[in-house]
Amino acid sequence: MPNIKSAKKRVKVIEKKTMINTAHKTALKTAVKKFEAAAAAGDKENAKTLFNEAVKKLDQGVSQGILHKNTAARKKSQLALKLAKLV
Repeated sequence: MPNIKSAKKRVKVIEKKTMINTAHKTALKTAVKKFEAAAAAGDKENAKTLFNEAVKKLDQGVSQGILHKNTAARKKSQLALKLAKLV
């Protein structure tokens, strides 16, 4: 445990940021899984809307510093290929 006041504050701040980042990551993964489930079921129109939602979440993850931009680009590319195979 830290003894210095500023170090104690940093511990609190880091815990709060970690919780926020975890919540954003969970929402992002949920959006991707929903799209993949719709794609696996063959539901084209639902998959299109869920694809847009998943791409939006990935872009938000990059802007918030949760994901690296290349990771998000790779994920978007993989999702786009799955969508293209449906259509």
